Amino acid sequence: MAAAAAAAPNSLLVVRRNPLRTSPRPSVSVRPRSAISCAAVTSAPAATPAGVASERVFNFAPGPATLPESVLLRAQSELYNYRGSGMSIMEMSHRGKEFDGVIKKAESDLRALLGISDDYAVLFLQGGATTQFAAVPLNLCAGPDDAADFIVTGSWGDKAYKEAAKYCRPNLLWTGKPAKYTAIPPFDARSLPQNPDARFLHICANETIHGVEFKDYPVPENRDGILVADMSSNFCSKPVDVSKFALIYAGAQKNVGPSGVTVVIVRRDLIGKAQPITPVMLDYKTHADSASLYNTPPCFAIYICGLVFEDLLEQGGLAEIEKKNAHKAGILYDAIDGSGGYYACPVEPSVRSLMNVPFTLQKSELEKKFIDEAAKEGMVQLKGHRSVGGVRASIYNAMPLAGVEKLVAFMKDFQARHP
Repeated sequence: MAAAAAAAPNSLLVVRRNPLRTSPRPSVSVRPRSAISCAAVTSAPAATPAGVASERVFNFAPGPATLPESVLLRAQSELYNYRGSGMSIMEMSHRGKEFDGVIKKAESDLRALLGISDDYAVLFLQGGATTQFAAVPLNLCAGPDDAADFIVTGSWGDKAYKEAAKYCRPNLLWTGKPAKYTAIPPFDARSLPQNPDARFLHICANETIHGVEFKDYPVPENRDGILVADMSSNFCSKPVDVSKFALIYAGAQKNVGPSGVTVVIVRRDLIGKAQPITPVMLDYKTHADSASLYNTPPCFAIYICGLVFEDLLEQGGLAEIEKKNAHKAGILYDAIDGSGGYYACPVEPSVRSLMNVPFTLQKSELEKKFIDEAAKEGMVQLKGHRSVGGVRASIYNAMPLAGVEKLVAFMKDFQARHP
């Protein structure tokens, strides 16, 4: 040992090694994707880096969800040494020039994707979209006696409504609960008699659990014309006219990144106009004044979001993304509706989500078998939410067409084997 050290004087220095290049990922114990055949599935797989297991499952989880392969590969290449900085993105200071470039580009690309004007602030916050259930009334209401209108089309809208009761007087305009959240009401004054004194009107644009999605949006009739939307599960899945909203918030972990960051898009004229906010971490003004750097932000999550925004722009923007999503969802809904009742989606067809597709089997006792067999074929996380049961396929932006086609092929095969 001593001789070796003398021959190589630097041999006692700690050498940093890149685990991404030297340590293979644990192999995934699933059957090959080609076990259920279709043209898109049996095409040649994309090249994968050395040391990385080539077999990946099709992840139908409602979140955290599949990320684009191009984003994962780029993140892998930059994770150890971000653009020659000598540091991982997770090591560098959030106030350093490297991360300053990351967060500014992420915001710029998101503004380009959604056409967000300078009238709006874009914030990258922590706490998940659930934290915004409290932050919205705290930032938009002058006090606990202020009213706010809510349209509840699913579990997340209901949670937002109940949380708001701690900070304002929420008014339930309409709830889909009696019909098990399978529809959206008409927006006429008779169906939705809004309160003109309400501080805001709140909707959940896409209900992850129940698969109900707004295809159009109600016009707020409160005095300041404030419409608020939780867009967590369909954010950046299609074009949105941001000018119709006063505030949009969305957890990233569906379409645009890993869990840990929530995007808030809020009209600047509303910032800092409400009650003094405690805790300060829920105050939009605090975060807007510090460009989302009041405290250490979720740097890695923001970095991944930035890569996804860039990828979406390279694909042609959100109009092209919507076409792809409509095609994928159409294939799956057609398989359900064309099964002769073997499979059934309870949601009214006109408001079916392009992101989350819930369905049941005619013989409910076969649902567990369906989910278990699908997992063995490399299609995972298909179990419906615990509150509703059944099956749910979340087919966010990054779910490839091949994944949906494989699921449809499996559904037909399963039906044939279990008539």
